[in-house]
Amino acid sequence: MEKLIISVSGLRGISGTTLTPETAIRYVGAYAATLSPGPVVVTRDGRASGPMLADAIRASLAAAGRICLDAGIAATPTTGVLVQQLQAAGGIQISASHNPSTYNGLKLFSRAGRVIPAAAGQEVLDRYQARQFDWRPHDQLGQTERVENPVAEHLARIEKICDVDRIRSQHFRVLLDANHGAGSLLGLPLLERLGCEAILLGGEPDGQFAHTPEPTAENLATVFEQVVSANAAIGFCQDPDADRLAIIDASGRYLGEEYTLALCVEHLLSQSPGPVVTNCSTSRMTCDLAQRFEVPYFASKVGEANVVDRMLAEGAVLGGEGNGGVIDPRVGLVRDSFVGMALVLDAMAARQQPVSSLADQLPRYAIHKAKIDLSPDRVEAGLENLEEHFTAATSSRLDGLRLDWPDRWLLVRASNTEPVVRVIAEAPQSEAAQGLCEEAAEVLGRK
Repeated sequence: MEKLIISVSGLRGISGTTLTPETAIRYVGAYAATLSPGPVVVTRDGRASGPMLADAIRASLAAAGRICLDAGIAATPTTGVLVQQLQAAGGIQISASHNPSTYNGLKLFSRAGRVIPAAAGQEVLDRYQARQFDWRPHDQLGQTERVENPVAEHLARIEKICDVDRIRSQHFRVLLDANHGAGSLLGLPLLERLGCEAILLGGEPDGQFAHTPEPTAENLATVFEQVVSANAAIGFCQDPDADRLAIIDASGRYLGEEYTLALCVEHLLSQSPGPVVTNCSTSRMTCDLAQRFEVPYFASKVGEANVVDRMLAEGAVLGGEGNGGVIDPRVGLVRDSFVGMALVLDAMAARQQPVSSLADQLPRYAIHKAKIDLSPDRVEAGLENLEEHFTAATSSRLDGLRLDWPDRWLLVRASNTEPVVRVIAEAPQSEAAQGLCEEAAEVLGRK
């Protein structure tokens, strides 16, 4: 990411070099020009560059004649709830998600309180590139209003999707690793409301990450030991803007992010069956669970906005992505680590089982991921070669090429940011998943 990455849902870059105040002002000016009348919610995740970018964004919104509803440091899913609650025209979250502290970015929200869909995002991008803004004269400038207690509505919505008294009766001891992101501001009050004894790591939302912020097994190695030493029933690990959740069981075993969504799907479908949606690169655990509960399962293109599009179209009761992002429309239309925490604790309380047992009862698969150098002009030919090579598989061109067998799948997609293709395979054993990726790489490498 040496260059500024701009997509239809936002932008991301290195603060002070590829992402500058000028860039933020122009981008927000383009975004404001596309919105219907109304104020705009602005939040950030606690990084050191956040206040500077917030100043630039507030100035841009004022110049566009917009009222800025400044909620300060807040999680990305909280931003979506605030947009709905305050009936705003849109929202902007200042965050680079799981990227290191040198990065920052802007994520855009629609009036519906969701990441803007592709068509709206493309309009913003077009205006930004064409420098088409709608700056107002001195007597039509906007102003900033402070949002008090920004997490209250979000907390209230989460309380309604779980049995609070049932969870409280268990007195769970929970370790929460917010890693100096925005997650502690709602994570701690939520755990306290659920009667948990919370051990908080990285509670100060100052962006001084104690470990690399993406909640992977490699990055959370030191947290595993702390879950065990704290005698916690479960460990929850968030990324800086708290839209993703990874889980560690009481023995210090990393269940990871793929299991977060599957655990929530299994619990919700056991109570309120209905359609579910994941993107096409997410573990088939959710698809298997949908079959078990005899409900429809739908796959979307990769990307949160695409998942939400499909959820709304199909009336899904739950959706999400395998990066630990759970989307519950009863709370909001954004990936939400707090929803994941509440539903998993509710499942543990309802079934009187530790999270390790719940995870062990899920369909079991292994995922392998790889990246292969391939110039853009060779991608289509490569995908055609793969279809011809894997003739026994069912193929889909929903997003790149996905090949499905009864117990495994392979997804090959061109990167939006690099001259590479990303290859993901899932199978019952890790060796088989890795073998699929290696076989795909060999086929793609043919002239």
